[in-house]
Amino acid sequence: MDKFAALPWEGPSGALLGGAERYDSEGFYGAVDPGRGSRLDSPLLSPDLVIQDELHLITGPLGTMMGLYETAIGGLCSAKGTHQVGKPKIVASTATARQARDQVQAVFARADTRVFPPPGPDRRDSFFAGTVPASEVPARRYLGIAAAGRNPKVIMRRVMLALMGAAQKHYVRAGGRKNSKNPADPYMTLLAYFNSLRELGGARRIVEEEVQNTLKGRGGRRRLGEQTGLFRDRTLHSEVMELTSRVSTAQVAMAFERLARGFHEQGRVDCALATNMISVGLDVSRLGLMVVNGQPKTHAEYIQATSRVGRADDRPGLVVTLLNIHKPRDRSHYERFRHYHETFYRSVEPASVTPFSARALDRGFAGALVALARHSEPILTPARGAEAIKQARAELEDWLQATYAERLQNQPIHDPSEREEAVDAVRNRVVDLLDSWIKILDDYRANGVSLQYQSYEKPPAKPLLRYLLDQDFETEHHRKFRANRSLRDVEPEVHVYVKDLKDAGKPA
Repeated sequence: MDKFAALPWEGPSGALLGGAERYDSEGFYGAVDPGRGSRLDSPLLSPDLVIQDELHLITGPLGTMMGLYETAIGGLCSAKGTHQVGKPKIVASTATARQARDQVQAVFARADTRVFPPPGPDRRDSFFAGTVPASEVPARRYLGIAAAGRNPKVIMRRVMLALMGAAQKHYVRAGGRKNSKNPADPYMTLLAYFNSLRELGGARRIVEEEVQNTLKGRGGRRRLGEQTGLFRDRTLHSEVMELTSRVSTAQVAMAFERLARGFHEQGRVDCALATNMISVGLDVSRLGLMVVNGQPKTHAEYIQATSRVGRADDRPGLVVTLLNIHKPRDRSHYERFRHYHETFYRSVEPASVTPFSARALDRGFAGALVALARHSEPILTPARGAEAIKQARAELEDWLQATYAERLQNQPIHDPSEREEAVDAVRNRVVDLLDSWIKILDDYRANGVSLQYQSYEKPPAKPLLRYLLDQDFETEHHRKFRANRSLRDVEPEVHVYVKDLKDAGKPA
C-alpha cells in the first residue's frame, strides 16, 4: 500500500484502476501511452475485489494517510467515465484488531462490515474454525523472568546461555545432525526481539563475544551430585543474523530462507536479533524459541511478534520475556503475567485513523487530489497533462468536491455539525488547490516554461509536485503541492535542530 503514493507521480500507475484502452505482448496502456498497442474492444474495468492483508497495521499515521489515498482509489474504481461500475468488495484479514468497524469505516468508508468466520453459539467453534485445547495439541508457552538488583544485560546473557546450552543437549541426545527430523531442531535457532535498534546493538556485542565464548564450556556446569548437567558445550557456527530496517530487502528475503533451514543443513542460523519488522511477514513454521527483551510498547505488537514462533502443531513455541523490575510497566506485566497472557487479546489497543483531520490534510491532501484528478481525466494523465487543468477544471471541480463529500458522509464522525464543518473545509481545499494549480501554470507560461507532474519525466519541464523535504519554493502556491513518494515515511513529526560546525564555538 506504500505504492499508493506513486499515483500522482506516475502516469502509467492509474491503468491498474481501470481505463486501459490498448495492449500488446508487454502489457496494457492507457492515456499516458497513446501510441502503444492495439485497441481493445472496450476499456478495462476497474478492480472489483481488493484483498487487504494485516489490517491491524493500518492505524496511526499510516492508516490516516492511507485513508486519504483510498479516497482517490475508491473514486477511480467507481462512478467515473463511460464505464459505470460499483465499488469493489474489500476482504481484509487481521489477527489483532479492536473496534475494527470504525477502522474500516475511516480507511475504506464502508459502514457495513461483516466478520468472517461469523461468531456462533460457542466462541471457540465458528463452524469454519475451532479452538483446539492445549491438552490435545501443545500450545505456545510463555515464561516471564525478572530479577531485582541485576543488570538487564546480565539477565539476558544468562537466559541466552541457558536456552542455547539446553537446546544443544537435547539436540545431541535425539541424534544431532544425523536425525533430519530431530524434535529439538526448532529450538536450536534463538530469535531475540528488541524494542529499539540501540538495545539490539548492545545485545549483538554480548552474543558475539560473551555468549559465544561461554557456551563452549557450558556443559561442565553441574549441580552438586549431578552426573549429567542441564547443558552441553556448543559452538556457534553462524554469524549473528540481524533483522532490522538497516538490512536491505534482498538480504531480508535471504535471511527468512536461512531461518527455515534445519540444523542439519548448511547455512543454518544459531541466533537472530530482530526488531518489530518481524511482526508481519515472517512465516517460518520451523522456529520455536524466542526471547523478548522488555515488554513491547503495544499489546498488539507483543502478540504479533511472539506469534512468529510455534506456528506448527508439532513445534510448540517457547517465549521467554525478560522484564526489567525497575520499570513500572514491566513490573506490572510481571506481577500479572499469568492473567495477562490468558486474556491479552482484551488489551489490544483500538485503531486510531483520522484521514480528514487538519494535519493529515496539510500533509497528504495535495497528493491524493492530484492522483484523483490525473487519472480520472484522460487529458490530464500524460506528463504534460498537468497543463490541461484549465480545460478540465469546470467538470473536475464539481466531481472532486462530490467525491470527497461522499467520503466524509461515510466517516465515523458522529457530530453532524463537525461532519458539515469537515465537508466545507475539504470543499474549500479542493477549490484552493485547483486555483493554485492554474496560478502555477499561468506563471510558467508567462515565462515560456512548460509544466509537468514531476521533474524526472521527459522532456524536462518545471514540476507541479514537490517533495516533502523541499525547502525552496518560487511562491506559496508551489509549497501546497508537496507530496509523499511512499507511505512508508509518515511517522509523527519531530523537531531536529541542525547547527553549522562553523558556529560550534559561538554561544547558543
